[in-house]
Amino acid sequence: MRLTSFAVLLLCGAVQAAPGAVSLEQAGVLYERHCQSCHGANRLGGAGPALLPESLSRIKPDEARAIISNGRPASQMAAFSDSLNAAEIDGLVSYLYQPAATPPTWSDADIRASHRMLADVGALPSTPKHDADPLNLFVVVEAGNHHVRVLDGDRFEELANFPSHFALHGGPKFSPDGRFVYFASRDGWVSVYDLHNLTMIAEVRAGLNTRNLAVSNDGRWVLVGNYLPGNLVLLDARDLSLIKHIPTVGLDGTSSRVSAVYTAPPRDSFVVALKDVTEAWELSYAGEPTFEPRRIEAADFLDDFSFTPDYRHLLATSRKAHGGQVIDLDTGKAVTDIPLPGMPHLGSGIYWKRDGKWVFATPNVSKGLISVLDLQSWELIKEIPTEGPGFFMRSHENSKYAWTDVFFGPNNDAVHLIDKQTLEVAHTLRPMPGKNAAHVEFTRDGRHLLLSVWDTDGALIVYDANSLEEIKRIPMNKASGKYNVGNKIEFAEGTSH
Repeated sequence: MRLTSFAVLLLCGAVQAAPGAVSLEQAGVLYERHCQSCHGANRLGGAGPALLPESLSRIKPDEARAIISNGRPASQMAAFSDSLNAAEIDGLVSYLYQPAATPPTWSDADIRASHRMLADVGALPSTPKHDADPLNLFVVVEAGNHHVRVLDGDRFEELANFPSHFALHGGPKFSPDGRFVYFASRDGWVSVYDLHNLTMIAEVRAGLNTRNLAVSNDGRWVLVGNYLPGNLVLLDARDLSLIKHIPTVGLDGTSSRVSAVYTAPPRDSFVVALKDVTEAWELSYAGEPTFEPRRIEAADFLDDFSFTPDYRHLLATSRKAHGGQVIDLDTGKAVTDIPLPGMPHLGSGIYWKRDGKWVFATPNVSKGLISVLDLQSWELIKEIPTEGPGFFMRSHENSKYAWTDVFFGPNNDAVHLIDKQTLEVAHTLRPMPGKNAAHVEFTRDGRHLLLSVWDTDGALIVYDANSLEEIKRIPMNKASGKYNVGNKIEFAEGTSH
């Protein structure tokens, strides 16, 4: 399919290719061949983000060239230096910075027109139709074939298997009682599924390129963060009907994409990180909320963040930050920088108690180490060497180990088990040698855990959390993430929020 943005420019004579250079038309063909499967037709985004001038405002062309050539840490962006020459990469960069012939928009009318009711919740039983523990279910995202599986977390047997929208992103979120699970796909579709009745309830397209969503702790609201258009979309959690959209515009008038949105239960609020302005937002959902943002000035652009156990502080970072920063949500002030090397992935960090004091550990997507911080002094306690850069960490209050992957690099088949008291690597497992092992999630009681092998011929592997004995192996096509209902709705120690 020929993309119109470069065709219009050619017809207008706006671009003249230099001798030996790649024309915009040729670059468009390269985009279709190498980029479209992840970044979407018309560059609107898919598994990867949208590639339009509106979404590339903070990336200079030289940086874009480097990313195309060398890939990008903490993403699925591959390196193309072996398959594209310098002229082809230059041509692609020029093409990506050309505006679309028709600027992409997604209005309230578009959102409402996409809304679909698939089942009548009022007509469905309020008690589970299955005999599994509803708080020990696992929702498994099978990325290789765009499916979701629901597993019984006691017997590790499948209860349901259904197709999802393309490239689910940001992790599913649950209603406070655990009955409903909400999904957001990269291409903007939001769905709600009834885990009691194993039935899809509703769906709506909230944007064109979506980052993630959060569910309020009272179960009333779903807030969706979009890259394109840059905004927040508020939905009724019961049926995903549109309440309103909230433009993400900084105090200086700059429009921004949304990096992340999470719920902060003790605060009765959503907290939002903005990618293109140095602000974090807090939106209260207590009482009869207006959802007017409380603006908090940040010291840097924010990509993602974690909360401290009391939800008073954010530990936030961005790709350009040297480590990260601590933001006090009560005072609205940046407290201090976090002394971390490389590119810490704070959004996947976890906390636990060591010698009676809270510590926080984060993987690093550019260096082979785990950084452990004291959550009182914000000082670095230890750097734990690993076999390569990692992406996910998980633990459980009943486990003596923190599990971390080596997601990037030649040793990505390894998983390290770190003793949470000695801060030493106690065990290294290779569940399927030569295949990428990642993303652990514990059962609600912490007795077992599930680990993904991210491969077309991969698996979901069940381990005894104490003996480390393999209990079961379930073949899967790139089982990316798995999420335990009880751990997620209780915001349990050792899991992500």
